[in-house]
Amino acid sequence: MKRYFSTIITSLAIILGLIAFAVPVGASPVEVIESNNAACQGNTSVCSKGNDELLGIVKNVINLLLYAAGIISVIVIVIGGIMYTLSAGDSSKITTAKNTVIYAVVGLVVAIMSFAIVNFVIDRLF
Repeated sequence: MKRYFSTIITSLAIILGLIAFAVPVGASPVEVIESNNAACQGNTSVCSKGNDELLGIVKNVINLLLYAAGIISVIVIVIGGIMYTLSAGDSSKITTAKNTVIYAVVGLVVAIMSFAIVNFVIDRLF
């Protein structure tokens, strides 16, 4: 029983350590899109400041959700590893743990690709 609690406490410490280093304190996760003054040529109806602010807010929200998905995926990978370690040779528990890790890795890859695609599209369109 003592070993079980020790494993849980160690796992939680590792998870908290991963979360602490995932996003540095004070780092801005996204860049706010600024209007391109050369392309506007004084046309305020097309290049209004309000659209840039709204687009920046939308980009911030999307990036925040994708960061959360990435952090959750890493946590689930760690949980799957713990499940695999504690399976004690039971084939059904091993299969469940492997599936958990595989699905979490797929989710992490999807989150990374989504982040790249969203930022590429928003930067190219506006």
